[in-house]
Amino acid sequence: MQTDAYCGAKTQEVLDQVLISAAFDQKISLLLLDDAVYHLHKNQGSEQISSKDISAIYRSLEIYDIENIYLEKESLAQRGLTQDDLSLPTTLVNREEIPTTLNSFDFVLG
Repeated sequence: MQTDAYCGAKTQEVLDQVLISAAFDQKISLLLLDDAVYHLHKNQGSEQISSKDISAIYRSLEIYDIENIYLEKESLAQRGLTQDDLSLPTTLVNREEIPTTLNSFDFVLG
């Protein structure tokens, strides 16, 4: 079981910002890098570490019209994961494509 998806409050804070922005009809896309790719790993075991299941929040993104979820291809590979291991459909982006991807958006939250 990977607990990285549940470490610290930052994940919940970022997801709250995402959902609030989407509620105000902002077009939202997500880019997950490094250990954040674990957020979409199937069968997260948050109950074992007494934490809220953030994977449920990710599954609700479609309700908010958040359909573009990008993952850094190298981050996924470095953690031994493939797209088949993920709970949502994603678009893989190579590390060298990230600056271009980020420049295509009006605002970027970190």
